[in-house]
Amino acid sequence: MPLTDVAVRQATAAKPTKLTDGGGLFLLVKPNGAKWWRFDYRFEGRRKSISFGTYPGTSLADARAKREDAKRQLANNVDPSVRRQLERHLGEDSFEAVAREWFLHFSPGWAKSHSSKIIRRLELNLFPWLGKRSIGQIEPLEILICLRRIEGRGALDTAHRALQNVGQVLRYAVATGRAPRDVSTDLRGALPPARHIHYPTIIEPKEIGALLHSIDGYRGSVVVRSALKLSPYVFTRPGELRNAAWSEFDLRRGAWRIPAERMKSRVPHVVPLSKQAITILLELMPLTESSGYLFPGRDGRKPMSDNTVNAALRRLGYEKEMFTAHSFRSMASTLLNELGWNPDAIERQLSHGERNKVRAAYNHAQHLPERRKMMAAWADYLDRLKRDARKRPAAARKRRGLKLAA
Repeated sequence: MPLTDVAVRQATAAKPTKLTDGGGLFLLVKPNGAKWWRFDYRFEGRRKSISFGTYPGTSLADARAKREDAKRQLANNVDPSVRRQLERHLGEDSFEAVAREWFLHFSPGWAKSHSSKIIRRLELNLFPWLGKRSIGQIEPLEILICLRRIEGRGALDTAHRALQNVGQVLRYAVATGRAPRDVSTDLRGALPPARHIHYPTIIEPKEIGALLHSIDGYRGSVVVRSALKLSPYVFTRPGELRNAAWSEFDLRRGAWRIPAERMKSRVPHVVPLSKQAITILLELMPLTESSGYLFPGRDGRKPMSDNTVNAALRRLGYEKEMFTAHSFRSMASTLLNELGWNPDAIERQLSHGERNKVRAAYNHAQHLPERRKMMAAWADYLDRLKRDARKRPAAARKRRGLKLAA
């Protein structure tokens, strides 16, 4: 029930007590008589809270206005607490102030997973040492010291990405008149080349059949088993799969349409669904459709964690050096090429590629008829490998029985 001015004015408490107004806004009443307005919200899956001041300095009407303003920011994918930090720095030219301004300006156009990685990289690796420095006075050596610190803990790829982010912030500072030039360009060649990650995978047909047979025997939750079973048939990126929403699926037409904001390329993507994939989805639908997500987490309000499928693979005996959730992609890519499918259709199905965003948006359904045939044939091929894997243990048992009888 919403609060009233009288209830707020007369509120007392023997211990800290929350009086809720609704929509995340509440008044925290303390035994000493202090009354704090606070707003609870979720941003990128994490629960957060921000203060709106104290009563009576901030009235009920003021607190409600701040709540609505915060909701508008959230609707635009802006974290109200980060916005407040930026406002405190307005007029300053510190690296952190400019970096946060740059982040707030550009992050609404990024995938949430991407934006959270960038701000965390800045907060952990750069702000503690460069945050208070005037951005126009930062020297290349200062940046290099931060990068060497990252490199020293064995995170060379993170060091390269941090340098890239520093350059983006500095170029933004140049464009907004707060730095004379991007000094990060002086550090080209200062770091060893990044070691590109090659995900482990399985490409031997017998081993693939054994993997699929193991997945069918997974004894964990139905939701996790369904995610495991669907992965080889669609071979999307793990984040695209675990965040899948039922509203994106047209089972009658056999298509999964992933919106641009959830794709790494920021371009919509179509995944043709084989009859095997549709069977898995129809079995899962009664269990999770009400949550909105195919694979909800335990509370049902957000998708399962990014490590769930990997943990399930570990339970099946596949260590991270052998196979990961991402490995289904390289497995499909390798085998489909070996089976003679059009490389362009394979690359399009893997959503690799088109760097020209306008052309990519136009071509997101390119090769779709061929991709439908390919995905159906791929599913049938996987089923043959799985059937062969089931026959092998039975044949082995039969041979052992003959030897014992002899």
